[in-house]
Amino acid sequence: MAITRRRRLVVTAAVLMLLLPACVAPALGSSKPAPYALIFGTVWGAGERPLYGIRVKLRLAKEKKFRWEAVSDHRGEFAIHVPAAKADYVLVPDLKRTKHKLPETRIHVENDERVDIGVHLQE
Repeated sequence: MAITRRRRLVVTAAVLMLLLPACVAPALGSSKPAPYALIFGTVWGAGERPLYGIRVKLRLAKEKKFRWEAVSDHRGEFAIHVPAAKADYVLVPDLKRTKHKLPETRIHVENDERVDIGVHLQE
C-alpha cells in the first residue's frame, strides 16, 4: 500500500513537471515587446575626439518639453529608444555653464529603424 501511494505521488509529480512549462510558457511569452526605433549617436569635441559624460536631451520637434535623455559613454556614444512611428525629433546636448548656442540636431524617424547621428561640439 505504501508503494502504491509513493508511485502515485511520483507519477503525479512527473506529470506536473511535464505540464507546468506548457502552462507557464504561454503566460510569460504572451506579451511581445513593443517595436521601437533606435537613435544612436556619438558626441564629438575639439580635434574630433569623442566626449565622455555629455548629457543629451531629446524631444519631439512639435513639443517644447524634452521626453528622453542619455549620457555619452567612454566612446562618446549614446542610444535612445523611441516609439516606432514616423516622427521628427530634436536632440540638444545639455551643457551647463556654456555661453555658446548649443547645436540642435534634427532627426527624422520613419518606423522601427536605427538612425545614426554625430553631435559636434565646438569649444
